[in-house]
Amino acid sequence: MWRKIAEDFEKLRGFPNCKGALDGKHFVIEAPANSGSIYFNYKHTFSIVLLALVDACYKFIAVDVGAYGRNSDGGIFAQCNLGKRLENGTLPVPIGKNLPGSSTFAPYVIVGDEAFPLKTYLMRPYPGHQATGDANKTNFNHRLLWPGD
Repeated sequence: MWRKIAEDFEKLRGFPNCKGALDGKHFVIEAPANSGSIYFNYKHTFSIVLLALVDACYKFIAVDVGAYGRNSDGGIFAQCNLGKRLENGTLPVPIGKNLPGSSTFAPYVIVGDEAFPLKTYLMRPYPGHQATGDANKTNFNHRLLWPGD
């Protein structure tokens, strides 16, 4: 399954060795009674968070639902089963392969936005100020973030 997902990312998105794209989505809720601020988020609403890993066609591979709105996407990922298993190496995924047309070995990775930490298994974009004026970094961010979809 993971190799097929990576093939699709390379073919459809121009991003080799990618085993999924990760993001969180806040769903606005009415504040539960006596909940204090645990559901209150940075958008100044009350919410629960859906964290999802999708393939190159936006089909769900893994989801975590119900985290408190105050938690960050990166924090939720670190505490969910997928994040824990990736961190401790217990998720049965291939380790990597050579990049296309190269003898450079690279691990399979998940891609996410700037809300996630950079890890050996998790890529994030270069911050805007670091990518400005650097064509390679701009191209990387473009492929990572899928603009125009």
